Amino acid sequence: MHKTKKEQEIIEGLKPVCICKGIRARVFQERIRAGLTTVEELKKSDRRGCGSCKGERCTPRIREILGRHGHSGDS
Repeated sequence: MHKTKKEQEIIEGLKPVCICKGIRARVFQERIRAGLTTVEELKKSDRRGCGSCKGERCTPRIREILGRHGHSGDS
């Protein structure tokens, strides 16, 4: 059974990105739609990347999400 685009978006949004803070992809997607376009902006918005790994695990995933929304993730 194939999932619709909306179903795929929902599933993708539920995936954890920042494990230390328990933040899911949909939160990052919402912030990007609100105008945040760099890794640093996203990290500062809710102290993402400030957990025990200091962003080592989530930063690559944040860059990937930004890329899917047409942003490089750099300042």
